[in-house]
Amino acid sequence: MILKGQNTMANLYLGKPSEKQKLFLKDHHKHVGYGGSRGGGKSWAVRTKAVRLCLYNPGIKVMIIRRTYPELIANHIKPLKELLRCGGKGEIAKYNDSRKEIHFPNKSEILFGYLDSERDIGRYQGLEVDVLFIDEATQLPEEHIKKLTACVRGVNKFPKRIYYTCNPGGKGHAFIKRIFIDKDYIGGERPEDYSFIQSKVYDNTALMTAYPEYVHELEALPEALRKAWLEGDWNAFVGQVFAEWRNDPQHYQDRRWTHVIDDFHLDDSMKIFRGFDFGYSKPFATVWIAIDHYGRMFLFKEYYGCTRQADTGVQMEPREIARKIREIESTDPYLKGKRIIGIADPAIWQNTTGESIASMMEQEGVYFSKGDHTRLAGLMQMHYRLAFDSMGIPMMYVFKSCVNVIRTLPVLIYDERHPEDVDTTMEDHLYDSIRYVCMENPLNPKPVLTEEAPESDPLNLWADRHQYTGGRGIYG
Repeated sequence: MILKGQNTMANLYLGKPSEKQKLFLKDHHKHVGYGGSRGGGKSWAVRTKAVRLCLYNPGIKVMIIRRTYPELIANHIKPLKELLRCGGKGEIAKYNDSRKEIHFPNKSEILFGYLDSERDIGRYQGLEVDVLFIDEATQLPEEHIKKLTACVRGVNKFPKRIYYTCNPGGKGHAFIKRIFIDKDYIGGERPEDYSFIQSKVYDNTALMTAYPEYVHELEALPEALRKAWLEGDWNAFVGQVFAEWRNDPQHYQDRRWTHVIDDFHLDDSMKIFRGFDFGYSKPFATVWIAIDHYGRMFLFKEYYGCTRQADTGVQMEPREIARKIREIESTDPYLKGKRIIGIADPAIWQNTTGESIASMMEQEGVYFSKGDHTRLAGLMQMHYRLAFDSMGIPMMYVFKSCVNVIRTLPVLIYDERHPEDVDTTMEDHLYDSIRYVCMENPLNPKPVLTEEAPESDPLNLWADRHQYTGGRGIYG
């Protein structure tokens, strides 16, 4: 691919694109996703698209974002400086090191930025660009991605587009998967604005020719890494905390080898727990969990929302949340009239504004006991409950109507600084509310067999196990 930009003194050879890279270079949707596995040629495609836009659109402003500054230097700034001969013979564009910008003779610009933490987002407030590239977008949380995309605006004639390169995994996995893979659009998102181009290592002919051993290296990885990095599997990815999670619609009715099941009428003899995590400036989370004779949990209802509305800044008060919880429990056919045991984050008993959140909710008739906040023990309890036995039966099920639990729980990743724990910058609020109930009902990872048939066996688990084990019964 040879380009000759306006006011340049030399032809510019950019290289030969693969078929998938051609699709990316030609795509004119407002939101374009590209990638899906390692080695798909994403960085080259970003650099080439940015240069083409600048050479063919005098005065356009383009920005390339990576999570860290070293990644930005290695993947974009250094290669583009070499490509455009910045500061050298036959210079095509100039590089401003202090501002981290490339300026073309036709007044077009490529800006560079990184976003490694919450404090970095401030430098982009008020900035306007025409085209934004978020390279390795899944490394950034959804909140940061949305703040960056707000920079794409202006009243000029240039196209307004956002390009996301991405691999499975990372803080932004759930968001990128929702808009490009699941195509589940909410709010003002319009399906016609989105396009996704799946590119795998096999599509990168240049890499396959120069380094064919790379494929064999990916094939030799552990299963989760191989599925994510080689196959581009968005349901199994690097860093996933609950890798045992399964959501298989084919098994919703027989309830084996899946954690998500069809809603059904719960037995009245089950104990009911309400788990709660306030979230403060972030979402609050409430779950209702029924526990059967075996200690098996059925998460059958959720109430999830934001304490502060992003568009209006209106704060949702604890009393308002409590009134909604009370309304749910007084109108829901299964919850109405039941004794409900509330377990919540101990932080809601802190008195920082003259009155604790727990006290305000008690005044509305919603009561909690302090949950055990021991993080690692709670994490292990979640693993114990999600584990399948030899019959494919876990100790925790989630009703398919609990869409936010199903959306957020499987995409949680480990914290980079505390690799044994969940990354708390993600949507972990529903997980926390479940964890408090788990710690209130700790599970022994070693099953105990019982010979006696239970009074209530809604899933026929005792009968199935009794037959399967030759009369040894099921977990007690």
